[in-house]
Amino acid sequence: MTATAALLAAGAIVAVPQLAAQVFSGHNSDAPVDYAADRIELQDKQDRVILSGNVDVRQGELELRAARTVVNFTNKGSMQIQRITASGGVVVTRGDERATGDVGIYDFNKKIITMTGNATLKRGNGDTLRGGRFVIDLNTGVSSASGGRVSGTFTVPKQN
Repeated sequence: MTATAALLAAGAIVAVPQLAAQVFSGHNSDAPVDYAADRIELQDKQDRVILSGNVDVRQGELELRAARTVVNFTNKGSMQIQRITASGGVVVTRGDERATGDVGIYDFNKKIITMTGNATLKRGNGDTLRGGRFVIDLNTGVSSASGGRVSGTFTVPKQN
């Protein structure tokens, strides 16, 4: 299935008022993508592919896991992915960085990733950011957290 050849890319800087933390910075969104799922269904007339059951998508060091993923594409001589919508306990990891949410949407044309529903970002050093929704703009490196009160924990470097 070449339609899923670029299932996921993520790289971002997450910004909250007057505080910032890099998450998934430096990710190569042009790297090849591998996927696995319990079931795949190609719906040519609807221009989409549905992966379901233990969906695992990898691109470079980035990994996405979800219960279900819908890949929308255009088919103009070759399939070109337009949008991916992952649902059901979405977890995106890269190294010691982790983003979670109920739904994750990646718009390939705009290079924007949106995580909604109990969205959380965590780094291995203990930094945590929580909100109802995160919008990650891969073009500008600017992201925003919204959807109710945004909260988090940032670590402080130890002084000798």
